[in-house]
Amino acid sequence: MSGHQHQSHQGERLVDAAKARLTETGEQWTGMREAVFEALASFDRPASAYDIAEAVSTAQGRRVAANSVYRILDLFVGANLAMRVESANAYVANSHPGCLHDCIFLICDQCGQAKHIDDDRLTEGVRAAAEKSGFAPTKPVIEVRGTCESCS
Repeated sequence: MSGHQHQSHQGERLVDAAKARLTETGEQWTGMREAVFEALASFDRPASAYDIAEAVSTAQGRRVAANSVYRILDLFVGANLAMRVESANAYVANSHPGCLHDCIFLICDQCGQAKHIDDDRLTEGVRAAAEKSGFAPTKPVIEVRGTCESCS
């Protein structure tokens, strides 16, 4: 995975890339899934299912339950459209859903921003250490807390 160019997307191109990726997995791109993805992508920080449910409810003028959003977010994580920030129980849209990498998040304790970086050498080392201990890793998630460049 390392050594390739990411094809990052924004705005409508990101929605189109997410739709293409989800349909590649055999899932349907429904109106509600699109609304949840667009709401998720509109946040400039990790968003909880409740944040997303509120945004979708406001946009649609009707109440959308957070548990429905959670199911869609689980689907998105499985299809690589979104990534879960475990320590915050929140999600970020994946700007390059066609690239599969383990998650490394740099999380700012001041402003709440979470930057996703890819370093396959690091995550391969984590996977190798787990395997050496007799553990079969499925998806390492590394979160580094601190202060971002803007807040320092």
